[in-house]
Amino acid sequence: MADSAHPVLAVLGRGVVDPTAPVARADDPGLTRGDGCFEGCRLLDGVVDNLDAHLSRMARSCAALGIAFDAGAWRPLIDEAVTAWARPGEAAVKLLITRGAADDRSAGFVMISALSREYARLRRDGLRVVTLPRGLGPDVFTDAPWLLGGVKTLAYAVNMAAQREAERRGAHDALFVATDGTVLESSTGTAVWAVGRTLHTTPTGATGILAGTTQQRLFERAAAAGWTTAESLATVDDLHAADVLWLVSSVRGPIDVVELDGASRTRNAGVDAEIRRLAGF
Repeated sequence: MADSAHPVLAVLGRGVVDPTAPVARADDPGLTRGDGCFEGCRLLDGVVDNLDAHLSRMARSCAALGIAFDAGAWRPLIDEAVTAWARPGEAAVKLLITRGAADDRSAGFVMISALSREYARLRRDGLRVVTLPRGLGPDVFTDAPWLLGGVKTLAYAVNMAAQREAERRGAHDALFVATDGTVLESSTGTAVWAVGRTLHTTPTGATGILAGTTQQRLFERAAAAGWTTAESLATVDDLHAADVLWLVSSVRGPIDVVELDGASRTRNAGVDAEIRRLAGF
């Protein structure tokens, strides 16, 4: 359940507005067709964590969608929203851009809201995860840019449906699997697993999965700390055999999986603490 504190809403070209005010047109394709993209970031004590990486990924998403993106216009808007939030600790930041109505420019929003209280419990107790078929092969995104592989679009209905299915099965999250059994990504994050002192994650590109900003920072810092890192195609059996498995997201952070498809996993507190520290959590 989310904290009762009111969110902060800022609109591109307008600044901070009343969060209950109307800010989008009903004929915006972002609303009618999910034609747009977004980023989810963590705010920590007044600083948006890893902001450059998020803006770079948003620029790539916009380029794939053919939507103009000006990072220089977004930075002061984000700063204004953060100033208006003015609360210590963690919060969730969402950057969102739509295509805009035919006779209007694209619409951009920054929203800051309190973290779900559930996150603290999940960080403490770990995740129960189920695997679900995505229904696509592991390489269908090769030479098919219209499929928008790696783009964080607003069309997240499938991801949310998968999360509800996971909850129906008594789990916290879902991990998508390709038709050949290749592990892909979770409904809201990146899969990372450790075998000895090697960290693995699924490669982007042909798989169509999203390049994780927190996963990328984790791998850079882990390599500097003596870990080996690798992009690997793996099966669910490989994950069961891994020493530690995490789902990594920008707001929730890396959380270790304590149950996968009903099978309990032994926790490794020392490795988990090191990975969280390297990831900035």
